[in-house]
Amino acid sequence: MTAVFSASDIVQFAVRIEENGAEFYRKTAKISDDRDATALFSRLAADEDRHRRTFQTMLAEIEAVHAPPESFPGEYEAYLHSYVDNNVVFNKAALDRELEAVNDTSSALEFAIRREVDSIAFYNEVKPIIPERQQSIVDTIIAEERSHFTTLCDLKKQLKK
Repeated sequence: MTAVFSASDIVQFAVRIEENGAEFYRKTAKISDDRDATALFSRLAADEDRHRRTFQTMLAEIEAVHAPPESFPGEYEAYLHSYVDNNVVFNKAALDRELEAVNDTSSALEFAIRREVDSIAFYNEVKPIIPERQQSIVDTIIAEERSHFTTLCDLKKQLKK
């Protein structure tokens, strides 16, 4: 069976997931009604930006070996952005609908916790198709996403008290 996506495809998905995650955390930092949550959401946005840059570096290395054919510059990237927005972890339309219900810190935490779990699952599933020499980088990002999950859950517990 032929692989539908290459390693560069998957890394591009990861870039888009991190972009969407950072955007979400910035928005939730603005609507949060709790100072600790606002600080946490701002830090998580910065973490997601750092993850995006890491994946972009990986992508540049992978694409240097095999760049996909394009009819025009940026065609492949636009395709992958659309694919991720509509079919993978951070589905743009579904997220937009879900985000309508995010109107306070509690709902933002619930949403964020689900997205971190989704990201962890995605990265664990795609890690085997990432070049072996880069899998430890993905492991580091998975560990950070797990840390985000734990931190969000801890704040959720704290706010329920």
